[in-house]
Amino acid sequence: MIKRSLKARLLKDLGKGKAIIVLGPRQVGKTTLVRSIAEEVAPGFLYLNGDLSTVQQLLSGRNLQQLSSVMEGKKLVVIDEAQRVEEIGLKLKILVDSKPELQLLVTGSSSLDLAFGLNESLTGRKFEHFMYPISYQEFYEEVGPVAALESLESRLLFGSYPEVINEAGEERRYLDLIVDSYLYKDLLNQPGIRRVDLLQKILQALAFQVGNEVSYNEVAKTVGADRSTVEHYIDLLEKAFVVFRLSSLSRNMRSEIKRGRKVYFWDNGVRNALIANFSPLSIRQDKGALWENFLISERQKVKHYQGLYSNDYFWRTYKQQEIDYLEESDGIINAYEFKWNPRKRAKFPKSFLEAYPNAQTQTISQHNFLPFVLGKPL
Repeated sequence: MIKRSLKARLLKDLGKGKAIIVLGPRQVGKTTLVRSIAEEVAPGFLYLNGDLSTVQQLLSGRNLQQLSSVMEGKKLVVIDEAQRVEEIGLKLKILVDSKPELQLLVTGSSSLDLAFGLNESLTGRKFEHFMYPISYQEFYEEVGPVAALESLESRLLFGSYPEVINEAGEERRYLDLIVDSYLYKDLLNQPGIRRVDLLQKILQALAFQVGNEVSYNEVAKTVGADRSTVEHYIDLLEKAFVVFRLSSLSRNMRSEIKRGRKVYFWDNGVRNALIANFSPLSIRQDKGALWENFLISERQKVKHYQGLYSNDYFWRTYKQQEIDYLEESDGIINAYEFKWNPRKRAKFPKSFLEAYPNAQTQTISQHNFLPFVLGKPL
């Protein structure tokens, strides 16, 4: 089993009188991680699966005595898929306030339901973490530099869900299972999500636009829906950890795109499964988009796991000048262009360099990408 970077951070948070919340997509290993921690620090812990109706019923009341009786004699309780339990935030608050000696380890595969209850009820009472498909950093540290680099194309094509990595040769089978059985599971419980076919069409449209600025109006025309519906669905997809958005940087120039956005997938394999294309890189027209999605998603993962903070953007003007990705931290802007072919050097627009004279620029290719995705100094 690949060692997960989040484990050390979760262990550090134990015993501090707060609930520990782990959010992330289904099938990324949240359950495996929290159960391994529970077995290590508190044998005999209580495990409750929120997907089960019996557990939902067991945790249905707000009464302290009823909740406490469920957890009687336990030092640690794991509540898995907690977003399926009604008013879970309020119930966790009751337990944290009344039983500070009880350690709660809580997982959720969607912030759709959890966000409302947790943020309001658990202010100051929780440590919150996000967990993603296996990061390239985790994979690299497990298999070593040679094997990691040899499998780079596989990561760009098939992504990094644990089953996909562990079942070499069966990648497409497991990706189809993830997309068909798990990707929409929490979304379909949301009010207003009635059409799975529309959800799939929107995801496919986004998959084809990776690396490009996304127009909600254009997506709406493509899928046959109105703009507000498309925007609502994309917002829900982001909260379900399927995609994430980048906004455009706009400060100094009239010609800068001011309200632009790009949409990326947390996993390349999911993106390719949605468009049913696992062709090798040598014959693909979209390898630049795959490379960009891989680098930006991996950068987000490693930043979260290592506690690296920045505001992230892309940059574009109405004259079609653009830069793939920017990070701003402590007043410093680092601007990156992504090129799959290491022989191609990016030329950063003169207008950008004049508008942001202190910006640092770099081209990221196959030859120098490791520090960028491993969280090392560039």
